[in-house]
Amino acid sequence: MFELFANASEGMLLVDRDGRVVWINDQYRRFLPALGFEREEDFVGHPVSSVVQHTQMHQVLATGKPILIDLLTNRAGTFVVSRIPLRDGAGEVIGVLGIVLFDHPETTLQPLISKFARLEQDLSEARRELASQRRTKYTFASFVGSSTAALEVKRQARRAAQSASPVLLLGETGTGKELLAHAIHAASPRAGRPFVSVNMAAVPDTLLEAEFFGVAPGAYTGADKKGRDGKFKLADGGTLFLDELGDMPMSVQVKLLRALQEGEIEPLGSNKLVRFDVRVVAATSRDLQQMVRDGSFREDLYYRLNVLPIRVPPLRERQDDIALLIEALCEDIAARGGGAQLELTADAQALLAAQPWRGNIRELRNVLEQLALRSDTHHIAAAQVGAVLREAGLPALTLGTQAPPSAAMHMAAVGTVVDAPSAWRTLPEQIAELEQRAIAEALARTGGNRSAAAKLLGISRASLYDRLAAQGDVSEIQTVA
Repeated sequence: MFELFANASEGMLLVDRDGRVVWINDQYRRFLPALGFEREEDFVGHPVSSVVQHTQMHQVLATGKPILIDLLTNRAGTFVVSRIPLRDGAGEVIGVLGIVLFDHPETTLQPLISKFARLEQDLSEARRELASQRRTKYTFASFVGSSTAALEVKRQARRAAQSASPVLLLGETGTGKELLAHAIHAASPRAGRPFVSVNMAAVPDTLLEAEFFGVAPGAYTGADKKGRDGKFKLADGGTLFLDELGDMPMSVQVKLLRALQEGEIEPLGSNKLVRFDVRVVAATSRDLQQMVRDGSFREDLYYRLNVLPIRVPPLRERQDDIALLIEALCEDIAARGGGAQLELTADAQALLAAQPWRGNIRELRNVLEQLALRSDTHHIAAAQVGAVLREAGLPALTLGTQAPPSAAMHMAAVGTVVDAPSAWRTLPEQIAELEQRAIAEALARTGGNRSAAAKLLGISRASLYDRLAAQGDVSEIQTVA
């Protein structure tokens, strides 16, 4: 065997069970001067770690496992080497044979080294890309709005960002809950760590447990032999965003609660507990309190997550922000599509402001994207907006209906409201007057009952009080109609 290896290699050495060099062959002797030894007896008989820099022979002695291909660099140069354990009849490791397969690998192994370098570069780029995907996409500046409701949401979210407690974002679909989750992470002390999200509605129930907690190597038939990290492990040190929390099945709720309480998870197919450090931000458009009463959501998990609740208001309660949102959305649509930015006339903006926006900001963006694709010009008039809205199936608003402020503004935009002022006024001034008229009519219809008027207008009671405070005394408002 030694003769075979000697003829196929550039040199060999042998160490005993104590790690001392006991033999070298003729080919290996030519490396001695470069290693700093003039005589063979100064090399043989000494611990291999003291005569060969960066050797791994002791590792093979300790583990009994060979190292078949490795790069070794020392005073004599760079070599491709193998290290093979030698055993006695009882299977005990009694020594290690070191074989120098190639010297000057920069020339003899150039194709292999070049391929390895390319693979290493591709791996580094993939890691950078993955890291960028796990960074936040939005900040609080991305949450457009200067209305009282928008400013209050951002104030609460900024305070929540400085806490380590769970945050629960509540609100209708399309209001910007995911954007706020990104912004909370970006403003938190964990901003430099991963932001990992899980959409409960997008992952099948049978896979949610593996998605959360990971899978041990070979846990089940077809499982990855190397195992797979779950979202808790991927988000370690950062933020885990649980979107559509209300769609989480009861079986996973139990295990999620335990993970949050104990700060540890157990991957599928494993009996080892893995510690983690994760800040949880959850979001839902469903009524969790009602789900708790119905028994479809665990009460203990609800209280675990409902530590810092933030209600994200619907767009119909943020009508003062619609003009700003239109501008920001049109700018983003143009940047993504590479076309000119849409410019909407005042009538077109008023018509958009008049809608109830059941889909909130997501629905508003959809309408603007349709306008960008359907229009031959970037100048958009009310007629073009009306055509898109009609195709979307929005109900027509007519005089005599119990219309909220948005309906009043719609009627103004399409010309059904009379007594238009002779002098042109700005859009905010017109919207403010129409809102004042709508509130006055609602109060008149309800006999001054503010709770009933708020319900009729489709806004919260607190929002109605804010508008009344901004407009003046109620008695003065009632005289407007």
